Amino acid sequence: MCGLAGIFDTRGGGEIDGAILGRMTDSLAHRGPDGRGEHLGPGIGLGHRRLAIIDVGGGHQPLYNEDGRVVVVFNGEIYNFHELAAELEAAGHIFRTHSDTEVIVHAWEEWGEAAVRRFRGMFALALWDEGARTLFLARDHMGKKPLYYGSLSDGTLVFGSELKALLAHPGLPRHFDPLAIEEYFAFGYIPDPRSIYGAVSKLPPAHTLLWRQGDAAPRIEPFWDLGFHEPQVKDMDEAKAGLIARLTEATRLRLVSDVPLGAFLSGGVDSSAVVALMAGLTGEPVKTFSISFDDPRYDESGYARRMAERYRTDHHTRQVGTNDIALLDRLASVYDEPFGDSSAMPTYRVCALAREKVTVALSGDGGDELFAGYRRYALHAGAERVRRLIPAAIRRPLFGLLGRAYPKADWAPRHFRAKTTFQELALETSDAYFQAVSVINDDLRARLFSPAFRRELQGYGAAEVLRGHMRRVDTDDVVLQTQYLDMKTWLPGGILVKVDRASMANSLEVRAPLLDCRLADWSAGLAPGLKLRDGEGKAVLKRAVEPLVDYDLLYRPKQGFSMPLARWFRGALQSRLWAMAEGSTLEDSGIFDMNEVCRLVRQHATGQRDHSAALWLLLMFEAFLSHAAGSPKREGFHHV
Repeated sequence: MCGLAGIFDTRGGGEIDGAILGRMTDSLAHRGPDGRGEHLGPGIGLGHRRLAIIDVGGGHQPLYNEDGRVVVVFNGEIYNFHELAAELEAAGHIFRTHSDTEVIVHAWEEWGEAAVRRFRGMFALALWDEGARTLFLARDHMGKKPLYYGSLSDGTLVFGSELKALLAHPGLPRHFDPLAIEEYFAFGYIPDPRSIYGAVSKLPPAHTLLWRQGDAAPRIEPFWDLGFHEPQVKDMDEAKAGLIARLTEATRLRLVSDVPLGAFLSGGVDSSAVVALMAGLTGEPVKTFSISFDDPRYDESGYARRMAERYRTDHHTRQVGTNDIALLDRLASVYDEPFGDSSAMPTYRVCALAREKVTVALSGDGGDELFAGYRRYALHAGAERVRRLIPAAIRRPLFGLLGRAYPKADWAPRHFRAKTTFQELALETSDAYFQAVSVINDDLRARLFSPAFRRELQGYGAAEVLRGHMRRVDTDDVVLQTQYLDMKTWLPGGILVKVDRASMANSLEVRAPLLDCRLADWSAGLAPGLKLRDGEGKAVLKRAVEPLVDYDLLYRPKQGFSMPLARWFRGALQSRLWAMAEGSTLEDSGIFDMNEVCRLVRQHATGQRDHSAALWLLLMFEAFLSHAAGSPKREGFHHV
């Protein structure tokens, strides 16, 4: 795993400032502590920080083709590089290293832009073709590896693995994008392609950016999408066999490493399945890593320990106290933009633990998205059946009226919040799902934002993110639709961002066999009833791994990797909340109605309401603002 940075003069072959490129590159030293390299040429500068995983001695970057006219910097792994290298050598290409990186330059020579369709792995790459005076950026199928880019006023394009690399360039505009702020307070993260800065975008997963020097603008295109076509597999036994075969192969490919390798083991279905398969593929005990909590309501370490004992792994556990809030301010520098998933804290801790023993760790990420494991899928599917039974002309006014009239009950379990249920039944599919996944609902966001900031939004609402993706989904099945929405938003914008930044801050590479692009393609062809059956998510995955994982572990209630926020905010963090509400950081931003912020803190502190989710987003936003204050002064808001 590595970090990349670059500067591109889109208008011509101007001289690149090597000192600025050096600062951009070195801002990513945590992503690559094992090596550093740069390429400087007319109009182009590429920087790289290396975490050596494969061909430790020979895979240095930037890496060139035979005549030096094609150069690449690359973050990630191409798991099928042996197969591609053999094909390219047969076509006459000469390899000087045994690294997967060299496959990229020869694949570009042989197949051009279509090369990325041949790659099986996780990657963000920047390639410069001197002969064609062309810059080519690409990001992997599922969005495991990040890639940011931004334009300067003089026509310069800057890009890098993290926002901090772009922020190291003094010419980058620092204005915040108000639409990104609206999206953050709705989703708890900022979905692709926006970033918190109006001048910076994220290249979406499975997309390429090609910019020929002298052209007025780049060409940005998708090279792959997850198509939920007509189900190809409808039989459970066939699906179980197909899943085990594909997951075993995906796991085997991710065991290729020249450095120590292990796995996260949470005790959940997904990580347990991966560890079980690893144990069958390796001749030595798998090194496994877990986090335990001092509060049994949040602790799954006992389940992890049972799996470790069953497979005789070399197991390591570290306890995290449920009053462990020391990372709160550190997270702002790790993520560079507001990020509101509190499980980033234990994720950071388990990555730090793993890095003490290994350089690569396999994870179970992706199982919930690929096989419909979240509880909300069943709830949304049930509501959608009602929506489709009642004509919209009747349903919208009827349930809209009931939703307005029914008393609010935020304190109750979701199943009993009739007001929320009525409101969702009045909506169309994507808007109803937006309500289900929103951290802060529309009404509260409207109250929380200041009148001036609401004017900046000009009527924009974060629900438009899901509407846009819904227009591109190719199925009428509600379960498949919601899977698609999650794979376009929550997976790349939330889950994978959390893991990438937490792992790379500790110089650890994380690989996710369940997110193999071929496995994902195959899973899209499973009949929905194989994934969500009688209200149970991940049905096919659980049945497939029954021989490998204890039955009671597979079928216990889903717990998740969560933190006791409500309790923190009435205890260890209460003074921090009041300091936020009464301090100047949020107020000076002009974004918030501070009376509403104080009301949320007061109601939560006194036990009237549980506002822990909203308060955490506010606290992380304040931490971001404090962190951003250390960089050049922001320049207000800007619409993009």
